[in-house]
Amino acid sequence: MAGRADGNRQREAQTGTGPAWAEQLLEHLRPAGRDVRRVVAWLSGTVGATVALLDAAGDVVAGDRLALDADLVTDIIAGRIASAAWEGRGSHQRLVRVEHPSHACVLAVSRQAPFDRRASDVVTHTAQVLGLLLTANESAAAGHRLRRATADLRLAILQLLMVEDTIAARRVAAGLWPGLLDAETACVYVVESDPAVRDRVAEECLERTREDALVVRCPAMDGHVIVVSPRDTTGDALRSLVGEHADLFLGGSVRQSLARTATAYGQAVSALAVAHFRPAKTAVYAERTHPERLMDPVALRGWTSRVLRPLDTLSHHTRAELLATSRLGLEFTAVNAAKVLGVSRNTVRARMERVETLLGTDFADLTVRAVVHLALNTQIGLPDTRLADGPGDPGLRLAELLSSPAVRTWARDLLGRLDADARNPRRTLRTWIAAGGNAERAAQALGVHAQTVREHVRSAEPVLERQLLAGGTDLYEVVLAHLAVGGLDVPALPRPA
Repeated sequence: MAGRADGNRQREAQTGTGPAWAEQLLEHLRPAGRDVRRVVAWLSGTVGATVALLDAAGDVVAGDRLALDADLVTDIIAGRIASAAWEGRGSHQRLVRVEHPSHACVLAVSRQAPFDRRASDVVTHTAQVLGLLLTANESAAAGHRLRRATADLRLAILQLLMVEDTIAARRVAAGLWPGLLDAETACVYVVESDPAVRDRVAEECLERTREDALVVRCPAMDGHVIVVSPRDTTGDALRSLVGEHADLFLGGSVRQSLARTATAYGQAVSALAVAHFRPAKTAVYAERTHPERLMDPVALRGWTSRVLRPLDTLSHHTRAELLATSRLGLEFTAVNAAKVLGVSRNTVRARMERVETLLGTDFADLTVRAVVHLALNTQIGLPDTRLADGPGDPGLRLAELLSSPAVRTWARDLLGRLDADARNPRRTLRTWIAAGGNAERAAQALGVHAQTVREHVRSAEPVLERQLLAGGTDLYEVVLAHLAVGGLDVPALPRPA
């Protein structure tokens, strides 16, 4: 009995039927070890050979290049034979077909010693494992390409909404997400996370909203995920997500028309800044009294049509493109506006410079930026027609619009909040605005350090409940308040003939 057991062990060692190499090979199928190059390197060491994995074109996918019989390689790739053996010039070669979803590969093994049964078995089983890995890799790559294409499509839809092209946005979305943008209004949310986990957060947003929302990785801010949704349930789903993760914050807009997606995005970003100071880490943009709502709507529309009339000479497409770009360019930096629109920052600057030329203005002046921003945001609500002077266009100047009792009362109440501070941040803020938001020039005018100017402006933000250093709508409202109370001169925009 003992002799037979010893004989079995000897035959097992000779034929290689033991599980050692098989277990090692199977380890390469585990998720952490799925690497074709590692399998080829393992095979080389296991059978003491030079190994190469060739694709259908004969290029080396993994391993080292070998001198092989071209006809044998062609026959194996074509499927005429499944394997081949070759011997000559002191080397022994085995060629085995490796199945691949799109094309066949060839596993070539060359060594000086003849192939015994163990070496042959190792080569055969390795070819099978390589086939499985190549199939899995191709499936994973296809899935990655599909996810990337879908993400790019979502971004394209968002960019169309940002430039108010709702018709094209609906047409693009209809193919993959029927009904997603059928509503006339929607809310925009911004979820902030660490950039390292943003992809995971975006996937969770898709799961929570059940793909009933447009979920986009923000092209401008690495840690932001933008969610556009007409569904009332989206806000609750995102708040639930934020509540489960300590490092997430959420800002949301009020409901806006799809054409005002850019405005809603700005509101969501403003709310996000507030969310950082809330225990629940979420905030919705607080509707407050905006100066334009205190003006005579007919007079405001008439003034807007006259300010923007120089753009009426342009084609419809060019005019819409310049208006949308300028609206975003005045709200955000040129770099971020370019990322949101999917164009270069030079394109954004060139379009805004063209608007400056047509309007005869200089956007380096904060009062001019605030006035044009007011006109651009009023223009969104106007019919897409060219307006002419007439009974519905009283021809009021901006100074008259700002001098109405309601606007002046609003402005005095807003700026009056700063009067209690003995440091006189109101004067610093006024000087800083007059200097185009440049702390150094404002400091020279006041005779103080530039850091003092920045501290005064920063301290005014929580008092006024508006972001000033970041620019955008909040700053422009404060500028309009100064214009209304006479703290700054109303810029003179050229009147078109």
